Amino acid sequence: MSSGNGGEFVTAMSEQSGRRPADDFVPTEELVRRQGVRPIASADELAGDDPFESDEEYAEFLADLYGYRRAGVA
Repeated sequence: MSSGNGGEFVTAMSEQSGRRPADDFVPTEELVRRQGVRPIASADELAGDDPFESDEEYAEFLADLYGYRRAGVA
């Protein structure tokens, strides 16, 4: 929410409740068919390469993360 020029408040939401028309609904099964997705067979499919190039880079990331959390940013 932000204040307009005349002191009135303007919101990012439209005046409508944000609901979509009933004919816009697409069942999950239809979305799956359209997108060609499939369930994963194993959690191993979710594993990727290590995002950090070194243990030092990982330690720096954690130090930054913990610092932000202590500062109330994250």
